[in-house]
Amino acid sequence: MTDKAFAQADPEWLALIGAARDWLNGPIGQFLLEEERRMLEDELGRFFGGYLVHYGPSAQTPPPAPQVQRNVRLGAPLPGVEIVCEEQAWPLSEHAADVVVLQHGLDFCLSPHGLLREAASSVRPGGHLLIIGINPWSTWGLRHVFAHDGLNRARCISPSRVGDWLNLLGFALEKRRFGCYRPPLASSKWQGRLAGWERKAGAWQLSGGGFYLLVARKIVVGLRPVRQVRRETMSKLVPMPLAKVNRRSCEP
Repeated sequence: MTDKAFAQADPEWLALIGAARDWLNGPIGQFLLEEERRMLEDELGRFFGGYLVHYGPSAQTPPPAPQVQRNVRLGAPLPGVEIVCEEQAWPLSEHAADVVVLQHGLDFCLSPHGLLREAASSVRPGGHLLIIGINPWSTWGLRHVFAHDGLNRARCISPSRVGDWLNLLGFALEKRRFGCYRPPLASSKWQGRLAGWERKAGAWQLSGGGFYLLVARKIVVGLRPVRQVRRETMSKLVPMPLAKVNRRSCEP
């Protein structure tokens, strides 16, 4: 049934998602996802509500939000995806979710603006949108320029630009975090040697992390302060002088 539904899907989009999935399933991609998982678990633990929606190309099961009643995955036909849809055709009503997570969704998509609008529309007023992306100003962003695997197809949009887009869509940026300061090396030996640097850089929250996490809250629209009517001061009434009338001069 899924194959028939996606028979008419954009083949370029399916190829992009497939390339991203293959790279994330590799040793370097798995290392990145594990670092992101720790940070996501930390952030998702403070949210609550009815629905959380997760969108991303990874086949790995994302961490749930324990205080959210229902965690749903949507996107391309991947293992664990419950709602199959294309990037700009989410089958959700407006304001349906309390939390929406885009994990590398903007990195691997055909239209970042279209996907972001779709995700933003699904968040209820007062809800949150979490975005994870590859930081272009890092060793991971540098590797994507010279890579010959799926990472080469990533967009690597800067967190400042994504923050500007969120502001235009009516979101207030609450938090920006960075993680994975170790370079994209497949050698576990080198990764172990650089573990100390990872802890120090993570504590300092330097902007050169391999990925970034943005937490934005949707501003409640329609609630504006009542504009007070300005009251003009009234001038004092000055009594007009009355002319004295001589009755005698008026008599015939």
